[in-house]
Amino acid sequence: MSSQRIVMTAADHERLRDLMWLAGHPRNVLDAVAFQRLSRELARARVVPPGQVPPDVVTLNSVAHVRDKETGELMRVEVCWPDEVDPEAGRINVLAPLGMALLGARVGHHIEWPMPSGRRRLQVVAVVFQPERTGDVPDEAEAFGLELEAGAAR
Repeated sequence: MSSQRIVMTAADHERLRDLMWLAGHPRNVLDAVAFQRLSRELARARVVPPGQVPPDVVTLNSVAHVRDKETGELMRVEVCWPDEVDPEAGRINVLAPLGMALLGARVGHHIEWPMPSGRRRLQVVAVVFQPERTGDVPDEAEAFGLELEAGAAR
């Protein structure tokens, strides 16, 4: 992860906070670590309305091209919700270390995250699709794949 200031849409920020709320307390050590990382990412984000997010920012459901800084390999990745993960298609869980590192990063940013074999380093080369640019942003209930009760306490 990086200390660079990231940009996050108000909708993504709220949905991620809600995800943490809906999940309740972490069930195990790995969940606890993910919650801590997510909390730090949310705290360092500059939150903007969806229509004001710059086009070079990786948001939820964005498709980006990233280059591995050590191998030079160019990869297509999409940051998605946990229930939409598909590694074969490059769909990365927003709660995974890579997903959190990518979320809010801009073209040109260098990101890194821990792996069992050390740290992996990537550079964001391009954002080729960003849902905010097309108005294709799901509402909160659709994003979670469930119906939220009106007036539910948070």
